[in-house]
Amino acid sequence: MLRKGDRRTIRGWVMYDWANSVYSLTITTAIFPVFYLAVTHVDGQDLVLRDHGIPAQSLYSYALSAGFLLVAVITPLLSGIADHTGSKKKFLKAFCYLGAASCAGLFFFGPGSLWLGLGLVMLACAGFSGSLIFYDAFLPEIAEPGDHDRISARGYTMGYLGSVLLLVLNLAMVMDPDGDGTTLLGIPDRDGLPARLTFLTVGLWWAGFAQFAFRVLPDNPYGRKASGQVLLNGYRELRKVWKELRRTRRLNAYLMAFFVFNMGIQTIMYLAVTYAKEVVKDHGPDGEVVPIGDESLIGSILLIQLVAAVGAMLFVRVSRRFGNLAALTIACGIWLALCVAAYGVHWASEFYLLAAGVGLVMGGSQALSRSTYAKFLPDTIDHASYFSFYDVSYYVGTVLGTLAYGLVYQLTGDLRNTVIIIGSFFVVALVLLILVPRSEVAMRSGAT
Repeated sequence: MLRKGDRRTIRGWVMYDWANSVYSLTITTAIFPVFYLAVTHVDGQDLVLRDHGIPAQSLYSYALSAGFLLVAVITPLLSGIADHTGSKKKFLKAFCYLGAASCAGLFFFGPGSLWLGLGLVMLACAGFSGSLIFYDAFLPEIAEPGDHDRISARGYTMGYLGSVLLLVLNLAMVMDPDGDGTTLLGIPDRDGLPARLTFLTVGLWWAGFAQFAFRVLPDNPYGRKASGQVLLNGYRELRKVWKELRRTRRLNAYLMAFFVFNMGIQTIMYLAVTYAKEVVKDHGPDGEVVPIGDESLIGSILLIQLVAAVGAMLFVRVSRRFGNLAALTIACGIWLALCVAAYGVHWASEFYLLAAGVGLVMGGSQALSRSTYAKFLPDTIDHASYFSFYDVSYYVGTVLGTLAYGLVYQLTGDLRNTVIIIGSFFVVALVLLILVPRSEVAMRSGAT
């Protein structure tokens, strides 16, 4: 049996956040979205819209939605199998390597290979998302409930810092301040080579640093043995957990609130850069109005990550003072205020202030959402199955959020309208969080 609180195991677990978070920053936020828009637009013309009748931004959001949907469909059964056979770590490795290989494969994306790029985006998304189900499921196994907030926040903090470190290297790989056709690291700036090389570094970083986690996380902490009919038994395991989950009323209510809350957060995280590229303006060297530059966007992204590292630890203090649900309710209210502000953002200076606010609340929201769910779990060893419901709600919410973003833009042609939809998610989430009972006993006493 694994001893909870083992420092070496916790350090290894935290290192997977350090490893995989580079996907979230370089691929989904900072460099790939900019590269994708550069590949799909020529002289301001959307080539995807011209050739396929769908805006490039909408098609990109649909590819992300497909990746999340794939995970939502297959991972619940896989989690049941993982719990039944004690093979969480094997599934964690498989999804990790799928995601890392897909990121590295984006090296081959460019003009003329749109569908290859979108396919790899979908698989990278599936690899990242799928691995988190089995990764998150280790938290209640390696730490006592009283340490969940702190260790979850530590993981996210390490993820933010690690992703910033690689992004700084990636920026040196792609930036050409002198305009001489060579980047800061001496890479020839032709055919998108510098950006494509950054995708390769993400794959190597992710798979490489994940080895620290793979070396120390237990293979089968509860000594479970696989029997025949693995698929059938995996389904039975999942069904058993589903019945238990429905009886755990507070956990059920929290999961509903998290579903809507996360829908708004993930839509912002995945599509904020493409939103800013379209609606935020800056002043050029001669005072003329120009779209926000890539350098300004990257700067705002770095700001978000660094502030998020502080925000994750800050909200741990808030949760200690007021409780997890109160801290998440405060965070949700701040997200709603940020959506209102985002609708009126026009200039880069305003966007920087907005980015700082997003960073502050993003770190706390992510860390506390995970640790709160872990705290609410009943006494069980079926952690992968329980976390599959958490992460599937996470991914289905992201699917619906990114789909709503793409559809609203496709139907209205105005990205500012997408902010109204995202804001409505936080309104609903705020109400649901307030309604989550503060104790399981209180919920059951009111059950009919």
